[in-house]
Amino acid sequence: MKVVIDTNSLLSLVRYYLPFDKKGVLFNFFKTKIEKGEIIIIDKVFQECTYNSKGIVITTLNYLSDKTFLKSSKVPVKTDSLLAPSPAKFLRQVENQFVNTVVRRQKKLSDTEFENQKNSFLNDADMKQIILCLNLIKDGERVVLVTEETESSNDNKLFKKIPAICKELQIETMTLPELIAKYDGIDIDFQ
Repeated sequence: MKVVIDTNSLLSLVRYYLPFDKKGVLFNFFKTKIEKGEIIIIDKVFQECTYNSKGIVITTLNYLSDKTFLKSSKVPVKTDSLLAPSPAKFLRQVENQFVNTVVRRQKKLSDTEFENQKNSFLNDADMKQIILCLNLIKDGERVVLVTEETESSNDNKLFKKIPAICKELQIETMTLPELIAKYDGIDIDFQ
């Protein structure tokens, strides 16, 4: 199983789990999974981790600032030239299925404004993760996208959230606690 993990999940890991990981079990577990390519961090997420919350993810998971580790484990995964398996179909889905039509009507966007926001959305970390998942699935991999987002949209954004888009594309999603519970070999003692 390949796991594509988002920025908020990594933030949750370092803020809420690792402070209780006194023996380094979770820290080393994630390091090993990232090193083996079983947990994937894309370039856009890596970039967000460097400036979100003063770079706490990169400083806490200090192997993510080790150039030797990054090179040998091929982190972050480059997504700048990544395309969806069926680009034309995917673009139609973005324009029709992934857009929040109520928000689009409320904002009264012109076609040009919509195109600009759509292009920005397509180059965002969320969409790059989804496109990577689609490519991995096409190659026969079992893929899970780990995100702390919920499916319901309550932030008045033009496009739907990761879980809603993944549901339509049949990409499995999990939260960080669900992922940790799924793995064998993590025995954390909260004493």
